Amino acid sequence: MSQSIISDKFNLTPDSFQNQTISEKDNFLGDFIQETLALTKRLFIQLQRRPSTLIAGIIQPLMWLVLFGALFLNAPTNLFGENLNYGKFLAPGIIVFTAFSGALNAGLPVMFDREFGFLNRLLVAPLASRFSIVTASTIYIITLSFLQTAVIIIAASLLGAGLPNLIALTVIALIVFLIVLGVTALSLGLAFALPGHIELIAVIFVTNLPLLFASTALAPLSFMAKWLQIIASLNPLTYAIDPIRYIYLNGNFDFNTIVMETPWGGLNLLGIIGILLTFDLVILLTIKPLLSRRFS
Repeated sequence: MSQSIISDKFNLTPDSFQNQTISEKDNFLGDFIQETLALTKRLFIQLQRRPSTLIAGIIQPLMWLVLFGALFLNAPTNLFGENLNYGKFLAPGIIVFTAFSGALNAGLPVMFDREFGFLNRLLVAPLASRFSIVTASTIYIITLSFLQTAVIIIAASLLGAGLPNLIALTVIALIVFLIVLGVTALSLGLAFALPGHIELIAVIFVTNLPLLFASTALAPLSFMAKWLQIIASLNPLTYAIDPIRYIYLNGNFDFNTIVMETPWGGLNLLGIIGILLTFDLVILLTIKPLLSRRFS
């Protein structure tokens, strides 16, 4: 009798526990989305107040397109492939490198929040999940990368590289998303692992240009020394540049066609997407324990 009274009073039935669990999950998801959107909005407000970052991020790759295109304007037409001018060869490299550079800088806002004390305020706030902090930064960087990519694609088409069809643009967006996701996660991990912004900026400067020149952004693998070919074949940027270049050159592309030749064999488009997914997974699994410790 008493058990029945207690069950009625507190509604302690199996269905009530299940409904309560579902309600808690819904509340958590709703709170997480709300927190992420609010933190993302904050980053865009900062961008609106200081748009120079976005403007510089667009002007720099445009200068690369114009200057490198002019530098190799009189190069033989078949130097980089059959009936392929350097502008068309260069465009995929500039697209990926611009997205990579933006993603590599993703940790700087978080680092400055650390140094100015704003991050500590977030960590003591009653957030549903502190991972909303890094999720917001990731959404922000991916959005900027897509915006920069769209501008470069349009500019490259005006400079003679051509404009891919809708399906090709979708695959290019997927590849850009995969490379940006992994590099952004790595940068955010460094923002929590390094002591200050000076060290993070040093890492960015040390890795930025070497990774560019050790990829196929500016020249094909066949132009490189053997040792550099091996390094370029290990560079994740190469695995984003070559499939986009293949898509630019082949409107009716096939996921099973070999699009990249490495010292250890050929890779098709589907295999390269799998490699980029693996790269993202490895980075995310690597930084997750670090973030968990910092957020605990």
